Amino acid sequence: MSVTTGQVKRAFKYRFYPTDAQAAELSRTFGCVRKVYNLALAARTEAWARQERVNYHQTSAMLTVWKKTGELAYLNDVSSVPLQQCLRHLQTAFTHFFGKRAKYPRFKSRKKSRKSAEYTTSGFRFREGKLTLAKMREPLEIVWSRPLPEGASPSTVTVSQDAAGRWFVSMLCDDASVKPLAKTDTAVGIDVGLTHLLALSTGEKIANPRHERWDRARLAKAQRNLAKKARGSNNRAKARRKAARVHARIADRRRDLLHQLTTRLVRENQTLVIEDLTVRNMVKNHTLARAISDASWSEFRSMLEYKAAWYGREVVVVDRFFPSSKLCSTCGTLQEEMPLNVRTWTCEGCGTTHDRDVNAAKNLLAAGRAVQACGAGVRPQRSSPGGQSVMKQEVSRREP
Repeated sequence: MSVTTGQVKRAFKYRFYPTDAQAAELSRTFGCVRKVYNLALAARTEAWARQERVNYHQTSAMLTVWKKTGELAYLNDVSSVPLQQCLRHLQTAFTHFFGKRAKYPRFKSRKKSRKSAEYTTSGFRFREGKLTLAKMREPLEIVWSRPLPEGASPSTVTVSQDAAGRWFVSMLCDDASVKPLAKTDTAVGIDVGLTHLLALSTGEKIANPRHERWDRARLAKAQRNLAKKARGSNNRAKARRKAARVHARIADRRRDLLHQLTTRLVRENQTLVIEDLTVRNMVKNHTLARAISDASWSEFRSMLEYKAAWYGREVVVVDRFFPSSKLCSTCGTLQEEMPLNVRTWTCEGCGTTHDRDVNAAKNLLAAGRAVQACGAGVRPQRSSPGGQSVMKQEVSRREP
């Protein structure tokens, strides 16, 4: 989602129910997209070994040659638009790789890769609220859970199928209704955790619903049933979809809550201060990995940042080594030791009793104001042995 002059590029996602013919056509398209992507990646990898570079235009010419061979003639049976788009996506992946923003592109797996196909304006027709894709006679039966922006017409359409077998269509449109909100003087520090999902500098705590924990028994049962089925059988495919539906239920509920929280925080505050956490390293702790993944701190930050950009708010990120928990927000005294099981503590300097999480949020807010004033991140001396990265202090050693 990006912001342009006077308007926002916004994706609207809907669920749809294809006919048998449409499902078969889309499944063929997904397979062809994966095949072309892998062929192009193999060609570019071989060229890279020869110290040569192949760009999008050269892979597009290769696609034309592939279609004329008897072995790959089936590529002509699907729309050429998604095939060209996957080559553009591969070009973007290599651009990020050469810019050292991502790892080397990987081949798409038939079982594990996301099933999707992207259509540009030449690959679909959108008239009177009906969407018809190339190579299809009938429009898709879309459940319009919310209307598109008035007068908006999609520039690209992405069709996908998740592991649970659900079909989705995402339409990228210009949304002029998203405008900056009126500026306010309010600011808030946000400390994320596991016992409470969020602790705010205002003193408010938002409980962690632990969506995965509520469905853990159901998920375990579905996974046990899956493990008992013979590989390649229809029963195994049914069991896999059943387990995927449990995962989808958990993810949907988690995403819905995060959308509500981030929208509320962005609407109420002009400045939002968060901590820069390396979640990728933190989940290496196998005791806490499940709880950290369920809290979804990275997705929370991502939503907060793009919504702040939409509505003219500012997100300030404080360095991860800032001792927000051990620092007294009243007098600034730094405690030498604070075990992870201590949730309330009394400052030795001023005698103030603090709630660990709320105190951390207040310190983050103060550090965020310093970042705004100085234009630099807060990075005190590392306190961990050997100068190694320390895990977030607010995370307890065992999942609550």
